[in-house]
Amino acid sequence: MKLGTLLAESKLTETDFQIQCPALVESYRDFRAVFDRDSLPRLNGQYVSYQLIRTVLAAHHHGLCFCMLHDERRPDLREVWFAVMSCVKIVDLRTKCKVLTWQELAELLPEELRDFLNYKYGIVPPGCIPSPCSLDLEDVG
Repeated sequence: MKLGTLLAESKLTETDFQIQCPALVESYRDFRAVFDRDSLPRLNGQYVSYQLIRTVLAAHHHGLCFCMLHDERRPDLREVWFAVMSCVKIVDLRTKCKVLTWQELAELLPEELRDFLNYKYGIVPPGCIPSPCSLDLEDVG
C-alpha cells in the first residue's frame, strides 16, 4: 500500500512474509546494492521475508519511506523485520524503514475503526483490554 511518500506492508492474519527462490529475488533491480545478500535470512536456500525484501527495494527505487505494520502479539514478525533490516547496506534507506504495531496505531484511529479492530482481531491501544472474542462484530455500534 502507498500513502503519499510511504509504502506500507501490513500483517493482520497472514503468518509470514512469504518465501521466494533466490533467482527471482536476486533479479530485482538494485538487489545487490541494497542488501547484504549473504546475511539475508533463508530457509532451505530460499529467501524468507520476500515481501519485506521486495518492498524495501521498491522504497529505495522510488525514494520513499517504508513501514511494516504488525500485531504486537506476533514478536516473530518483528524479529524477521529486524533480521531483514540489518541486511540493508544503505544507511539512509535503513533509517527510512520503520516498524509500527497495530496496537500503537489503534490509539490514534477513529472510534469506529478502533472498535472494528477490537472486535474483529482483539487489537486495542496499549493499556486497554480487548473485548471478549465471542462478541459478534454486528453488535458493534
